[in-house]
Amino acid sequence: MSEEPTLADRQSASLADLLSILELRELGVATIHISGIDGEDTEVMGTDGADIFEGRSQKMPHNRVYGGQVLSQSLMAASLTVRDEHPDRLPHSLHAYFMRAGDDTLPIRFAVERMRDGRSFSTRRVHAIQHGRPILSLTASFQDPAGGLDHHDVMPEVAAPEELASIAEIFGGMDHPRAQHLAARPVEHRYVEGDIAMQITGDHVAAQHIWIRAVNEVGEDPFLRAAVLAYMSDYTLLESVLRRHGRVWVDPSLRVASLDHSMWFHRPADPAQWLLYAQESPSAQGGRGLGIGRVFTRDGALAATITQEGMIRIKEG
Repeated sequence: MSEEPTLADRQSASLADLLSILELRELGVATIHISGIDGEDTEVMGTDGADIFEGRSQKMPHNRVYGGQVLSQSLMAASLTVRDEHPDRLPHSLHAYFMRAGDDTLPIRFAVERMRDGRSFSTRRVHAIQHGRPILSLTASFQDPAGGLDHHDVMPEVAAPEELASIAEIFGGMDHPRAQHLAARPVEHRYVEGDIAMQITGDHVAAQHIWIRAVNEVGEDPFLRAAVLAYMSDYTLLESVLRRHGRVWVDPSLRVASLDHSMWFHRPADPAQWLLYAQESPSAQGGRGLGIGRVFTRDGALAATITQEGMIRIKEG
């Protein structure tokens, strides 16, 4: 009889799966047609001469593609059209709109438009497509290394990650599907103020701090590191909205979906090392909530700034 895999084994397998889905298959250059409007409308948008890639989807408990997956794969697809000619031209920003829920039983195709290659910047637009329809549209910009003015915010003073319990430690022993899914993530999370998966133990404020890192090394490729950081950035950013209003993820009346996601890469960061994700929400209204996050390296450098707005609705009755 074979032994059950340990939690550490499951976490390692989860990270290996993440790195695997970022190994996109190149399908060549083609003209694609994307259904622009739902229903009976047959309007079609053409994308001429797009670089086409394909990536596998990770299985999720709700059978919908995790937003961080399609975000990171789209960034990787864009990177694959830049890195050969400009190996030092790294991503400095991305702006994405989530348009439809993805199906985790199907692969995703990524059509990359080479919008511009300048002397120091490159711009790409990516359509992530399933069933002939876009599920995400992303624009990314890449820049060669450059000097100039330099300053950044100071990292908040919070408890060190070694002083905090990890999500894996908290939920690993629970016989609950959501708890086991949280525990086996490829990214370790240590909440300074306590997590909001099933209960809120701290104050109902629109801010929180989380130490995050990949459970194992991800390598030194800067394009891959940026994609992994994008993947990590989507997990918890709307939680500052939920915490403010005393809502937890297991609340059956809660309906949450990401609408858009922007990210600015300021300084290099290794996602396998501890990073502090400082999050806040300046506003929630009209069934939408805004989250703003800043990612700091352990030595206090501001590595990235992220914003995300999500649909947040409470089902009555």
